[in-house]
Amino acid sequence: MPDDTLDQSDYTALAEFRYLIRCFLEFSEERAKSVGLTSRQHQALLVIKGYGKGEPITVGTLAERLRIKHHSAVELANRLVDSDLIERIADEEDQRKVLLQLTRLAEKQLASLSAAHQDELSRIEPMLKRVLARGKKQRS
Repeated sequence: MPDDTLDQSDYTALAEFRYLIRCFLEFSEERAKSVGLTSRQHQALLVIKGYGKGEPITVGTLAERLRIKHHSAVELANRLVDSDLIERIADEEDQRKVLLQLTRLAEKQLASLSAAHQDELSRIEPMLKRVLARGKKQRS
């Protein structure tokens, strides 16, 4: 259902917001490449570390958080295991479940990447706040 209350400033805010997201994603992809990771591998490491609050997670959770099919998450996990970035471990409560956790190498790479991403977010934060505030003012 179209919303006839949108005006030019709403479209401008949405376009600016998408531009900032694209810039951040491009930054992220370039940083991941600089340490030999694909963007998807970097995202997977971040999901494992961040979503699980440092605890191992299932392949299903990885698939959900990356918004990919389960079999794609399995393939990604296989590549990460082969690269010594994650390891599979059995769930202590349910031996049928396989959990994923980061290796020390992955922890080190992710810490470096995450520090750079925090810096970039700090840099674009004022622009994001301005765009998001503009959208709020228009709806009020």
